[in-house]
Amino acid sequence: MSFPTDLEIAQSADIKHIREIADKIGIDREDLEYYGKYKAKIPLKYINEENIKKSKLILVSAINPTPAGEGKTTVSVGLCDGLNKIGKKAIAVLREPSLGPVFGIKGGAAGGGYAQVIPMVDINLHFTGDFSAVEKANNLLSALIDNNLQDKKRSLNIDPRTIVWKRVMDMNDRSLRHIVVGLGGSNNGITREEGFNITPASEVMAILCLSKDFEDLKNRLGNIFVGYTFDKKPIYARDLNAQGAMAILLKDAIRPNLVQTLEGNPAILHGGPFANIAQGTNTIIATKMGLSLADFVVTEAGFGADLGAEKFMHIKGYYGNLKPDAYVLVATIRALRYHGGAKKGEYEKPNLAAVEKGIENLKKHIENGFKWQLKPIVAINHFATDSEEEINFVKAECEKLGVKAILADEFTMGGEGMKALAEEVESCAFNCGNNFKPLYSVEDSVEHKIETIAKEVYGADSAVFSQKAKNQLKSIYELGLDKLPICMAKTQKSLSDDEKKIGRPTGFKVTVREFEFAAGAGFIIPILGDMMRMPGLPSIPAAEGMNIDKDGVITGLS
Repeated sequence: MSFPTDLEIAQSADIKHIREIADKIGIDREDLEYYGKYKAKIPLKYINEENIKKSKLILVSAINPTPAGEGKTTVSVGLCDGLNKIGKKAIAVLREPSLGPVFGIKGGAAGGGYAQVIPMVDINLHFTGDFSAVEKANNLLSALIDNNLQDKKRSLNIDPRTIVWKRVMDMNDRSLRHIVVGLGGSNNGITREEGFNITPASEVMAILCLSKDFEDLKNRLGNIFVGYTFDKKPIYARDLNAQGAMAILLKDAIRPNLVQTLEGNPAILHGGPFANIAQGTNTIIATKMGLSLADFVVTEAGFGADLGAEKFMHIKGYYGNLKPDAYVLVATIRALRYHGGAKKGEYEKPNLAAVEKGIENLKKHIENGFKWQLKPIVAINHFATDSEEEINFVKAECEKLGVKAILADEFTMGGEGMKALAEEVESCAFNCGNNFKPLYSVEDSVEHKIETIAKEVYGADSAVFSQKAKNQLKSIYELGLDKLPICMAKTQKSLSDDEKKIGRPTGFKVTVREFEFAAGAGFIIPILGDMMRMPGLPSIPAAEGMNIDKDGVITGLS
């Protein structure tokens, strides 16, 4: 008998009206802003700092994934359901999906199987319009910049060659990475080079995710760096009087979105930066909202722990004063086969020899957890192709490191299959003595901060800088931005900056090709290797397999 698809499961769910979900966590129905029957926004007044101090934050991250991902969101949703199954008041607080992966290769980000957030189709598509608002706010600033270049009376004397602000679009489209705008004569603007990033990489998205409240949001928007004047003076968004109008476009987007899991437990989705090219975690506001409304909050950090978890610790944790009380590392047997050298097409076939080699990747991530003074719990996200021999090997190797590895059966069993993991997470949140310690101080030099991440988290011998990066680094120091956290842009497929170096590579250096920086959001972005902040579509995009019939029945979306 074939297993139903994620979409079939979601469509057959006994979905509750969002009012019932609000009742479970003590939100007055009259305070919600409804987006139909199953989605709503929560007012910021429900953030309660006293409640936050009493609640437990569970961070879920993963080993370096295969291209399809290892089900980190699915485990997070399942763990929330599992905690509720054992009688705990828990909320999943997650990111919103981007349309790029939905129509590209990875699919949506609403979980899967019997561990989903619903309504899945709405969430994976336009949801409540937050991504659109971020995109419009970002591109409003672009329009104001180009308008100022054209305006001779009110010109800020911006040198077009120095403009670093890019437009964004929430779609994978490599042809927009490097373009020319302003063609067609003097009435159509000043001709200059331009480019697009994908919306999750927008600094506006980062600002939304790192703002404490609406005033903080406006201040950060005003601090966005645009470029230089012809006489080398820096120009910021506030010089264009942009922050007020940009904030207006984000007035609804700043409020977190309330939905539910398949089992009728509350879930908050808010913000959606990628972790390979941005900071990879949901908003500070959403996380604090969850901690205000429940005893346990399960949140996730994108891609592998070398990216998402590291950035959660050093960026989101720094600005939001947040520390995980328990730390879950998701691993799959198929990913361990991949890191052990199994070739494409062999990931789903039992291969103990490959797992024995590939487990070095998991061991490195476990070691990094201890470096942060966090004791990891390994969740083995279970697939039908896993052999008992492979599972037992992983459990035994984790035990040697003093770490428990627990089978996670959320995909086929929902919360019932996560009770063992939930019980271990609850115990560890109270008894493991987790007390996060950052690996660097923001007061350190930029070079030292990058070297620290490269050596301690990735296992590199050193970090080297291209001449272009060195020149850009001088500007970062001149602008007084050197005392900011670091947000590495790096491949998610490897601990190194070379996606072909699988497993646990050694004897390598990482190369900083160039720098970007987010003065408003508050971090520096070293771009490693050949990373691009506007992805491209694969040779066969997922979009080609999607359809909708005359009755509105969708197929091919997951």
